[in-house]
Amino acid sequence: MSEEKAVVSRWDDVRLDKMRGGITRKFVHSEKMMVGQISFQKGDSVPAHRHDNEQYTYVLTGALRFLFGEDQTQEVVVGPGEIVLIPSGLLHSASADEDTFELDIFCPPRRDWIDGDDAYMRQ
Repeated sequence: MSEEKAVVSRWDDVRLDKMRGGITRKFVHSEKMMVGQISFQKGDSVPAHRHDNEQYTYVLTGALRFLFGEDQTQEVVVGPGEIVLIPSGLLHSASADEDTFELDIFCPPRRDWIDGDDAYMRQ
């Protein structure tokens, strides 16, 4: 039986992806989970989308305004030191009320991010 080993990643060594607007993203993942480091400029937005992955978004600086649900009427602003759980399959969108730095944690990992198939983030 092989012994599992800890893996250390350095954010400075992780590829930076330039997304829509001024959004930038870095992420690391294992077989079972993923952590992304996302930066937004004030006014940047992520269109409404859904995925099978559970998601936590933890805002370190700035503020993200989320709209949830099929009619996008549940509004939640997440600020520094706050974390929001987005359940699997829940339609959601986001916009940055100010320059924002946040972490996204997914379980399982986002296959579309890994494969570069997340067109909604690249338009």
